Amino acid sequence: MFRTDCPARDVVDHVTSKWGIWVLIALRGNEIRFYELRDSIRGISEKMLAQTLCALVEDGLVRREVEPTTPPQVTYGLTEFGEDLGEPLTDLFDRITQRLPSRAEQ
Repeated sequence: MFRTDCPARDVVDHVTSKWGIWVLIALRGNEIRFYELRDSIRGISEKMLAQTLCALVEDGLVRREVEPTTPPQVTYGLTEFGEDLGEPLTDLFDRITQRLPSRAEQ
C-alpha cells in the first residue's frame, strides 16, 4: 500500500489535496456547472478547480457531462465511487464544525 507504484496512492493524494476534499463535499448530492462550483468553494482559483476536477475525473470520482450547446455547458457530479468517498468526508467535516467553538465564544 505504501509503495510508490500503488494506484490507490494517487487517488488518496487527489482526494486529500487542499481542494479535492472541498470539491467532493460540494458535489455531494449535486450536479453543478463549473462556475457555480467555483463560486461555492471560496478561495479556489479557476486554474486549481480545473486541475482538481481533471484529476478527480481521471480517478473515476467525478463525472463530467458536456451538453452539445453553443457554448457547451459542462456539468460535474459524483460517480458512485465519488459518492461513496464523499460520505465519510462530509461526516468528517460535520464532526469538525460541530466541535469548533462558535465565533461568539472565541
